[in-house]
Amino acid sequence: MELTRILVRATNWLGDAVVSLPALRAMRERFPQAHLAVLARPAVADLYRREPCCDRVILGRKGQSRRRLAQELRGEGFECAVLFANSLDAALVAWLARIPRRIGYRRDGRGWLLTDAIGRPRRGEIPPHERFYYLELLRRAGVLDGLPAADTLELSNTAAARQSGEALFRRMGFEGPVIGLSPGAQNSRAKQWMPEGFAGAAVRLARELGGGVALFGAEAERPLAEAIAEAIRQAGHPVLNLAGETSLGQFIELAAACSVFLTNDSGAMHVAAAAGAPTVAVFGPTIVEATGPVSPRARVVREPVECSPCMLRDCPIDHRCLRRIPVERVAQAALELLNLPAAPAGGGGPLLP
Repeated sequence: MELTRILVRATNWLGDAVVSLPALRAMRERFPQAHLAVLARPAVADLYRREPCCDRVILGRKGQSRRRLAQELRGEGFECAVLFANSLDAALVAWLARIPRRIGYRRDGRGWLLTDAIGRPRRGEIPPHERFYYLELLRRAGVLDGLPAADTLELSNTAAARQSGEALFRRMGFEGPVIGLSPGAQNSRAKQWMPEGFAGAAVRLARELGGGVALFGAEAERPLAEAIAEAIRQAGHPVLNLAGETSLGQFIELAAACSVFLTNDSGAMHVAAAAGAPTVAVFGPTIVEATGPVSPRARVVREPVECSPCMLRDCPIDHRCLRRIPVERVAQAALELLNLPAAPAGGGGPLLP
């Protein structure tokens, strides 16, 4: 199979977009001369714009007519569409665009719209981390002969991103070490560690590093970020609340420039770790082996309780999986990543690699 014009329909969530990058790069390696375009929503488009494996990013805007988008794509002459997005809508647009070969997982009632309707892997058939979900789609479709190791998840050009981020922080009046915080999780309240936990860990690290704190998140998370920022200000440390204030491209650069980054299981976690920032991720109801950060400079802190992982979006009881994680364990994980003297260890479960 040789292809010259390929369309990849990107996932809609930021974390999924990061973990699908190994599959996108595998396609580039398999078809080095092909024109590889990515159809992506604005929320994730900046991620692909900075990746050399992508020749072009086509924006799919919310509320845009499917037929109009399909008509635009029809004129591009794509020979194949690979659907990383799992939705019926993704398959329908590719079908309406009359793209001859349409590859995607057979799910959400969309199999009839695909030429290559691939069965989803069952538990245990592939490694558990979600990056292999996208790679396996390509293997089952015959694009790849086998699954690559994909031992790390890295964004491209992280050194340049870090330099740009450092310059951005300087323009904001921040000099020296910056502790990044992403206390939200857009698709699950149950994944969010306590605000007072983030504030306490940030204060401890700011004191140890002699730096400031920058908070990140979506516009809807700005009040949460501001409550944490105020607690840090009260402790006497400089702080910026950037929630809702940055584009994804700017966030990637600023995250890369952070001395250490504290986060929940979220898209921001994957970006920070893949951008090379020392990253500490606090996990509660979700599965570390499936969605954890894939970086030698990342650590996961979790509390093994009897009801976790439950995968619920809202905790029906007392949120014990996160409430039992003390500030000092998160601070300790960060200090160990930075090769600094560890904070006194708190109680609870182990620090996972």
